Amino acid sequence: MNFFENLNRSRGSIEVICGSMFSGKTEELIRRLKRAKIAKQRVEIFKPQIDTRYSESEVVSHDRNAISSTPIGSSQNILLMVEDVDVIGIDEAQFFDETLVEVCTELAAQGYRVIVAGLDMDFQGVPFGPMPALMAVADDVTKEHAICVRCGAPAYVSHRLVNEDKRVLLGEKDAYEPICRGCFNQVQAHR
Repeated sequence: MNFFENLNRSRGSIEVICGSMFSGKTEELIRRLKRAKIAKQRVEIFKPQIDTRYSESEVVSHDRNAISSTPIGSSQNILLMVEDVDVIGIDEAQFFDETLVEVCTELAAQGYRVIVAGLDMDFQGVPFGPMPALMAVADDVTKEHAICVRCGAPAYVSHRLVNEDKRVLLGEKDAYEPICRGCFNQVQAHR
């Protein structure tokens, strides 16, 4: 390992990109990973196996931008699969187990730049999966905002349009809409 590789390896970090659905989280993740590739950095991207909405083997934004990825069932698998990389991307982090926080912390301690994207809250406005803890240990947190489809304000949460109470329900615009805090409170008051 030469001087510059060693210097970069000592600069591990965790970046979290969060927000509601349709806010551009995956788009921003893809943008950062493509920039890393332009900078000749070696990149590896992971996503949960359960997320097959657009592709089984790619991370795909709602705008259909895509980047190759490795689907995994457990966040621990990331530790087994990173080799000869500089930057690690993780999409849909809310679907992973709580161990993801330890995995990302360990990877950053080993000198990797870890970029994580995911929903910060579920459809009920409750912090989602490992995201709150990831945001707490992150070096940098970017909160993206969609536009409330009801009033045009910055969106706060992904409101579920279908009558289903289970926490994880994969869907797109047919199942969710981004809405602001005020509109969310109105919806909650009428339930």
